[in-house]
Amino acid sequence: MDENKDKEIQNEENCTHDCSTCSANCSGRAPQKDALNPLSRVGKVYGIVSGKGGVGKSLVTSLLAVESQRRGFSTAILDADVTGPSIPKMFGLSGLLDAGPDNTMLPAVTKTGIQTVSVNLLMKDVTQPVVWRGPVISGVVKQFWSTVVWDDVDYMFIDCPPGTSDVTLTVFQSLPVDGLIIVTSPQDLVSMIVAKAVNMARVMRIPIVGVIENFSYAKCPDCGKEIEIFGKSRLDEVAKEYALTPLGRIPVDPRLTALCDKGAIELFENDYITKAADAVLAQ
Repeated sequence: MDENKDKEIQNEENCTHDCSTCSANCSGRAPQKDALNPLSRVGKVYGIVSGKGGVGKSLVTSLLAVESQRRGFSTAILDADVTGPSIPKMFGLSGLLDAGPDNTMLPAVTKTGIQTVSVNLLMKDVTQPVVWRGPVISGVVKQFWSTVVWDDVDYMFIDCPPGTSDVTLTVFQSLPVDGLIIVTSPQDLVSMIVAKAVNMARVMRIPIVGVIENFSYAKCPDCGKEIEIFGKSRLDEVAKEYALTPLGRIPVDPRLTALCDKGAIELFENDYITKAADAVLAQ
């Protein structure tokens, strides 16, 4: 037993993190990624994550996709938040996904050409709850990757579910995620929330692009003063604590909220997401 343990420790100390060239059966061995549909091509894949829900992962995912598409890249969104999907609503997408050749599915396409898949595009009544257990939900996310025909995608953004659940683990283990963007808010428990996301990313050996803060402030419509309604911003403090790159602050903006409610987020123009997009699209 001790001899086996010694071998495992030695393997991990000499690890190159390239499991494709290694025959060692160590505890840190990376699982086999799910195969992409042969009719698809997907370039870079980025997950948008947080240690809790309600901080704006779907918003950041959508804004990044819109900016990527505007810069001339073929862009896609995989909505992995199966029990709380909101991506279709932001883009005004409805109806069921079309079937493709050989038992595949075709993604929905937004007005500006962003390819999108979400569980709400598989349900006739989107108001019905998704009452599925973890393994079933994880299986759906895998199918979004392997069964959908993704048409020559340069950048895919994955809207991950909150926390460190089975589904998030499935995304990290089964999909070839190139990097993560962590979304947070100014509240006091933000450090603990970021810590959970950072530690999970490091355990799974996925690079973190940086952290972006949502709900940072509201701008007074009369005087233009920035009012920190959810507390003082801690973006720089938290970024420094966990050696992360700060990617910007998104305010509470009624214009953005209204466009999301109308399914017209692609019409929004501002520089809230510019720094985050620069960091992602430069890789």
